[in-house]
Amino acid sequence: MRLELEKDFLKHAKKLLKKNPLLQQTYEELLRKLSINLFDPSLHTHALSGGLKGKYACSLTYDLRVIFNLYDDIVHLLDIGSHDEVY
Repeated sequence: MRLELEKDFLKHAKKLLKKNPLLQQTYEELLRKLSINLFDPSLHTHALSGGLKGKYACSLTYDLRVIFNLYDDIVHLLDIGSHDEVY
């Protein structure tokens, strides 16, 4: 799968990684797994409902989530942040 990192995603990821550089390796591993298999069990990928219906979320850490859309074979990464920030 091809990953497309949207503007807001990049902005929030940069801020998050600057605040916590120890997440860099976990972040890179998440991107690698997403490009191989969106539904890798370790990602806890799930479809969203309500106002985010049609989008998916996966876990970076216990509290950090990545929100994305899937079109054809392209994964559009939309947002990253804490559970409260992205939902």
